Amino acid sequence: MNKITPQRPTAAFVGASWAALLVGAVTYLAGLWNATMQLNEKGYYFTLLAYGLFAAVSLQKSVRDRMEGIAVTNMYFALCWMSLLLALLLLSVGLWNATLAPSEKGFYAMSFVLSLFAAVAVQKNVRDNTGNKEAPQSGEA
Repeated sequence: MNKITPQRPTAAFVGASWAALLVGAVTYLAGLWNATMQLNEKGYYFTLLAYGLFAAVSLQKSVRDRMEGIAVTNMYFALCWMSLLLALLLLSVGLWNATLAPSEKGFYAMSFVLSLFAAVAVQKNVRDNTGNKEAPQSGEA
């Protein structure tokens, strides 16, 4: 099996990925901090963010491992997908039933999705930069 050698990401993409992760997670957490909801509700949404971030990164790593010929069991791969979908479902159900303004619901949904996307990009960048020290940056040849 051919081993894929990805190029290193540019500094601009790495910076944008980290910025997106910080913006998404910090705004989500700031919204929770300032929310008038009960502490148990805040805990629910905080746990969903942590669970969702872990699930997204774990799924991205599993997909990448399989692409590179590293063994990933079908059970773990399915668990990664199930965890990510479950986090999204639980957030959707929680927001659907929450007594929040529609703009607040949208705020939490968008910052959550931004955080998940950015976590995947950051994990990819970290892996590309640590596993491929001698590879050229994108755009260099």
